[in-house]
Amino acid sequence: MNFLSLFVLVPALMMMGLFVSRNRKQIQFVTATGATLLMILSGVITFMYLTERAVGNVAEMLFTADTVWYAPFNIHYSVGIDGISVAMLLLTSIIVFTGVFASWKIDPLPKEFFLWYCLLSIGVYGFFISTDLFTMFLYYEVALIPMYLLIGVWGSGRKEYGAMKLTLILMGGSALLLVGILGIYYQSGATSMNLYEIAKTTIPIQAQYYLFPLTFIGFGVLGALFPFHTWSPDGHASAPTAVSMLHAGVLMKLGGYGAFRVAIYLMPQAAHELAWIFLILTGISVVYGAFSAIVQTDLKYINAYSSVSHCGLVLFAILMLNQTAMTGAILQMLSHGLMTALFFALIGMIYGRTHTRLITEMSGLMKVLPFLGVSYVIAGLASLGLPSLSGFVAEMTIFVGAFQETDTFHRVLTIVACTSIVITAVYILRVVGKILFGVIQDEHHKHLTDATWFERISVVTLIAAIFVLGSAPFWISNMIGESVLPVITQLAK
Repeated sequence: MNFLSLFVLVPALMMMGLFVSRNRKQIQFVTATGATLLMILSGVITFMYLTERAVGNVAEMLFTADTVWYAPFNIHYSVGIDGISVAMLLLTSIIVFTGVFASWKIDPLPKEFFLWYCLLSIGVYGFFISTDLFTMFLYYEVALIPMYLLIGVWGSGRKEYGAMKLTLILMGGSALLLVGILGIYYQSGATSMNLYEIAKTTIPIQAQYYLFPLTFIGFGVLGALFPFHTWSPDGHASAPTAVSMLHAGVLMKLGGYGAFRVAIYLMPQAAHELAWIFLILTGISVVYGAFSAIVQTDLKYINAYSSVSHCGLVLFAILMLNQTAMTGAILQMLSHGLMTALFFALIGMIYGRTHTRLITEMSGLMKVLPFLGVSYVIAGLASLGLPSLSGFVAEMTIFVGAFQETDTFHRVLTIVACTSIVITAVYILRVVGKILFGVIQDEHHKHLTDATWFERISVVTLIAAIFVLGSAPFWISNMIGESVLPVITQLAK
């Protein structure tokens, strides 16, 4: 069996273990053990990949395997990784691990919750290791389906509305994506749906003109592309803590990853011709999401609109079509995944104690919740781009890459996107000042208890990852930059 398939097999084994679990302690043991094993696997595969690079093995994809799955339609189970895939596997493992501990006391139905959580993990891991278009799409759907029940059953507030809205909009994007993928396969004339075999062919330019929008929008819906982003705030606000962490931290990255890996890579001519349209839309996402976050009073809505802005920045950088900006886009996926997971974890922990998410009903929490308060400040500083934290590295790389495009159109859009940094600082500092400092107004808040041991595991792991990415980014940025080169080569044809 291929080593990469363990990333799908381990969550499947976790599901089997959960089926036979009889009490909460057994459920906790199975999920914690499986999540830890996935963290170890991601560390091992990263070490193996870096070792292969060190000895000069810089093939497009490493650790590949290919097995015929359904011969009549040339569908294969094809897997392989490059530096970008390795980075996404690392991110996913961290979020899955911390999400387990953030949901340590989930109620009701903890077994059923973690069964769906594991299925969601299978879809995400499978998507990042797949190199066959149909297999990628299949795992993409596996990752989306559990969201309806995870939000509808274990969510809060308008959870049925949020779950239904999220599912319907994302399924609409999936319909566009399926048409785009099938069109790419049949127009390419390739003998299989393998991504890299199709890349060696030339899709007719007239076909690219309609397949590129279908594919980019299909993936862009999950990446919160304006105006298809409206599912995100309601879905995130209704979701339970671990689901918000995994959804915003990892699942939304499937949109940017797919747009880069499929739309840009396989249809470079259309990317050059049509990028300006989507640059305008992503520029709107970046600024609109940041401005929308300013006027929110619910902590989850603030972070949800912030995610629209930051994920819009990912697509914005990809569409710059140069190596530096694309490297920054992948770094932004990692940075945003870590810091938004930290935000949602902290918001869930604060809500569990105060029973409110409204910033108008909280103040002075730093006095009674010092650990959670300091952690929230760190997450905020990462979001607004403080040097030595992950947000600075990602955004700096994006804007440096964007300014490499010297024409007026790209320069103006880049300057507009840069304003999001200032807007982000406004809403982050506003929230931090309002909820953490000042005098405690609610008498019940004076008796709150700080984070428990399992909550601290989740928070400390995410903060450590944010510091590592921000303080020592070169090993991972070099790994990503090398893996961007095949796409740049395609764009230069």
